[in-house]
Amino acid sequence: MLETIAVVLIILWLVGMVSSYTMGGLIHLLLVIAIVVILIRVIQGRRV
Repeated sequence: MLETIAVVLIILWLVGMVSSYTMGGLIHLLLVIAIVVILIRVIQGRRV
């Protein structure tokens, strides 16, 4: 579930960058959270 949320956040970030519509630093904060979640999952070695 966390991986799905991370993917959605990354897609939303990319859409924001392409359309030049970013909600301040919020979308970048969401991207950082998504990357951190993915890194934690990779480091822990968990597989769904």
